[in-house]
Amino acid sequence: MSFNIVRSTSTPLYSSKSKPIFSTLLRSHPTSFSTIFSPKPIAPTLFISATPILQPKRLFRGGIVAMAAPGSLNKSEEEWRAILSPEQFRILRQKGTEFPGTGEYDKFFGEGVYNCAGCGTPLYKSITKFNSGCGWPAFYEGLPGAINRNPDPDGMRIEITCAACGGHLGHVFKGEGFPTPTNERHCVNSISLKFVSANTY
Repeated sequence: MSFNIVRSTSTPLYSSKSKPIFSTLLRSHPTSFSTIFSPKPIAPTLFISATPILQPKRLFRGGIVAMAAPGSLNKSEEEWRAILSPEQFRILRQKGTEFPGTGEYDKFFGEGVYNCAGCGTPLYKSITKFNSGCGWPAFYEGLPGAINRNPDPDGMRIEITCAACGGHLGHVFKGEGFPTPTNERHCVNSISLKFVSANTY
């Protein structure tokens, strides 16, 4: 929890301008007023409020924090079947693959963010997408903490999944020589993604 610190504006109760008034009062009631008023300025006071400072969970301009949509995690197979299309379920939950060159985002290069089609967690910024010619959307890096990597059972490839809901995205390949900052290619199924335009935010 964070705290708001509020600084009060202190005004001395005693100043050169107030001397004539206080002198008159002190002469009338010397005992009571000498107890109440002091010739020294009162120091500034700090008040601490326990009101939490709320921070934005998602930032779409300048930075993005991966965050799952509320209630999107820990669903049963039946729940996933109810909210996903049959093809989405086949790929996201059963680790299928769409045919190359058929995906909605293969040759799409709009400005925005690619979210997980299953849970809505931001996965990739559009500036990391490039044309690899492989037939699937290609990205050279995901958002920090958004993507998990695990070797396939046969050890031949590295699977990438949504870190929030475990949805299958595709595979990541390294060292292929593409002119990108990471020399990586995240080969992702279009159907695993949901594009959100930058103009939306």
